[in-house]
Amino acid sequence: MSALRLAFMGTPDFAVPTLAEIIAQGHDIACVYTQPPRPAGRGKADRKTPVHVFAEQQGYEVRTPKSLKGEAEQAAFAALDLDVAVVVAYGLILPKPILDAPRLGCLNLHGSLLPRWRGAAPLQRAIMAGDAQTGVMVMQMEEGLDTGPVLLAEQTPIGDRETAGELHDRLAQIGASLMGRALSALSRGGLHATPQAENGVTYAHKIEKSEGRIDWSKPAIEVDRIIRGLTPFPGAFFEVNGTRVKVLRAEPVTGSGAPGTVIGPALTVACGTGALRITEVQRAGRGAMSAEAFLRGNDVPAGTVLS
Repeated sequence: MSALRLAFMGTPDFAVPTLAEIIAQGHDIACVYTQPPRPAGRGKADRKTPVHVFAEQQGYEVRTPKSLKGEAEQAAFAALDLDVAVVVAYGLILPKPILDAPRLGCLNLHGSLLPRWRGAAPLQRAIMAGDAQTGVMVMQMEEGLDTGPVLLAEQTPIGDRETAGELHDRLAQIGASLMGRALSALSRGGLHATPQAENGVTYAHKIEKSEGRIDWSKPAIEVDRIIRGLTPFPGAFFEVNGTRVKVLRAEPVTGSGAPGTVIGPALTVACGTGALRITEVQRAGRGAMSAEAFLRGNDVPAGTVLS
């Protein structure tokens, strides 16, 4: 395999394993692009992205433009004289001059089985929809939203109790390996593109915090999927006695009652159909705890209605 001269463009934890794989393969990384540092934490101090931190640790130049639409940024990117750009959850729109600058184009790692779940939150939406499987794909980027032809793909089942956080970690590793294989094939001229199917297109819209409030009128199986799809962030929650409580773990069980009503021990709550037994929770500013531990410090008897 001959080394490729490339730019890496990514931002969150999900992208770090792919950057590590590219480094391990010995490619010539001309520059790393990531989102600018932003205020975070209680002190609201500027915090660098996970990719920024890792790339600096490895000794690479890091660029953090707020946009790539300006001529100066586009000229600086073109001046890198790249074979290819690798994009993993970067978070900025790549204008056509950026897409066209590398000789072999821009390769994107996407966490779904395209054309299903194009967009910002494919992992979460797959779990929330009850999909039995998902996967990762390397695609050739074009101007449309995740519309480019697929170069490589790998499928994986979604576990019955798997959360978005757990699936995220698995797909990050699977995706890193897949992108490594794609670059190896590209360097040998053996990477072939397959257009996406025209049928089955769905969009994974960005997760809004307002989606986190649990709607107990839904069937228990749907509430369970929403909880798993929103764990660890932003989290599904209910309120009781004026306290907001995030649900980290739960499981559908048999039971019935008015939706949102605690109907039994160990925080079992009636849903529109069936019931949900909550097993792990978290209060604001506190660590995760079992439902039993939560109940020892909070009076939530049978008959309490959760909002």
